[in-house]
Amino acid sequence: MNCSSIEDGSWKEVDVCSPLKSDSKLKHKPLNAFRVVRGVLCLVVFLSTAFTILVCFAPVVAVLLRLFSIHYSRKATSFLFARWLALWPFLFEKINGTNVVFSGDTVPPRERILIIANHKTEVDWMYLWDLALRKGSLGYVKYVLKSSLMKLPVFGWGFHVLEFIPLKRKWEVDEPILRKMLLSFADPRDPLWLSIFPEGTDYDEEKCKKSQTFAAENGLPVLSHVLLPRTKGFCACLEALRGSLDAVYDLTIAYKNQCPSFMDNAFGVDPSEVHIHVRRIPMEDIPESSTDAASWLVDTFHLKDNMLSDFHTRGHFPNEGGEEDISAFKGLVNFMLILILTVVIIYLTIFSSVWFKIYIGLSCAYLASATYFEIQPVPVLDFVKATLVCNRLRCE
Repeated sequence: MNCSSIEDGSWKEVDVCSPLKSDSKLKHKPLNAFRVVRGVLCLVVFLSTAFTILVCFAPVVAVLLRLFSIHYSRKATSFLFARWLALWPFLFEKINGTNVVFSGDTVPPRERILIIANHKTEVDWMYLWDLALRKGSLGYVKYVLKSSLMKLPVFGWGFHVLEFIPLKRKWEVDEPILRKMLLSFADPRDPLWLSIFPEGTDYDEEKCKKSQTFAAENGLPVLSHVLLPRTKGFCACLEALRGSLDAVYDLTIAYKNQCPSFMDNAFGVDPSEVHIHVRRIPMEDIPESSTDAASWLVDTFHLKDNMLSDFHTRGHFPNEGGEEDISAFKGLVNFMLILILTVVIIYLTIFSSVWFKIYIGLSCAYLASATYFEIQPVPVLDFVKATLVCNRLRCE
């Protein structure tokens, strides 16, 4: 089976896909005045806290410390930003009241892993934080995402500081960027939850029809609830990181009634339930050759498709109840600490000396330019060693 052709094939549209439409369904909770006000407040709080933490601390932990050690820079960055990221599971599960149901394998904490997941909607990636929080790995989650998301105000800066990998969805352009970033993640001392969505885009009916047509024309499984996965990025991840990873986590995500949007989450109107089925595959069980690994990925998505079909019939995945609930008290304490820190930083920015204002201004300028030009500081010693090697090679 030539799975690499999934990357390059031309999908044609036919009327063979028939998933349930969800836009016509009512939201789980009505959008009333209270939810609108609360949603706006949540967005203001989340944006302001992200901005203040980034401009105040990113130059220290992600720039100055990185000049001496990438390892300790990542530890400090992960610890700091995990506090902010924990606001999202708190919002989903405790404020919105969304029931996040885990099933399948109960995985150990703090493994170095590669995550593959289906992509039903624009917010799938955010629910991975709910699992990472429970495993003490929230600050170590890194995503492969489309490069346009790096242009989001403030959040794009955060994606850059957290070393998310931006791709343009053109393999000839993306391959060198991806491989360079993957090599920087190869240190086994650094905890890692590298998350990819092999479908390459979120699911909808039109994409499903094109995917099914391509599959039928090329002798591949015809899927109804997921798209055929793109295999090159997955194989590149395995090639670069196989020796330092403990396992691959295969996550299948489903929503009760309908798929939520980002604004549904912000205003707390959907979803009522998120179901995440976890399958842990040790690295030794993943084929080593790229061809076999690509076939394994396609088979895995075929399995996902069957699981989602069963989910739509039964309303749940098998073997539910593998994870404990998060603590509302800890979430509230963390929220208050982040909020107090934000207020203090805003106060200092307005009322402290001009030097602090200059620092904040320079920090904003650096984050904007570093994100736009994709700049990551190199440790001084590594830079010196590389320079000496280059000079030596020139002399020879």
